[in-house]
Amino acid sequence: MTPLIIVTLVVVWQFVLVGYTFTLAGNAADEAVRAGTAAHRGERQGVCEQAGKEKLSAAWQDGARVTCPPSADYVTADVTLRVPVLFPGTIAFPFEVHGHAGAVEEEDD
Repeated sequence: MTPLIIVTLVVVWQFVLVGYTFTLAGNAADEAVRAGTAAHRGERQGVCEQAGKEKLSAAWQDGARVTCPPSADYVTADVTLRVPVLFPGTIAFPFEVHGHAGAVEEEDD
């Protein structure tokens, strides 16, 4: 019975990590787009990337990709994170989690 309990706990823990990675990707996209709306168009990608990765822990920051594609009046941010296997900061699954956010660009006064 003990091996079954251990396997169940390991599987549940892995699902927790997958869910947490989805939460982190969504939050990073929100942070990136928030910073991108206030940045000038030429600086937007750098500002978005920095803001998107800023609050991620090192385990998720390493494989993170943050992009803010150029657009006219609408700022979007796409964040891609790798899902760790059992322990953040070690190996990752071969699939990635995506977060997306968008907001209307703030006007310069």
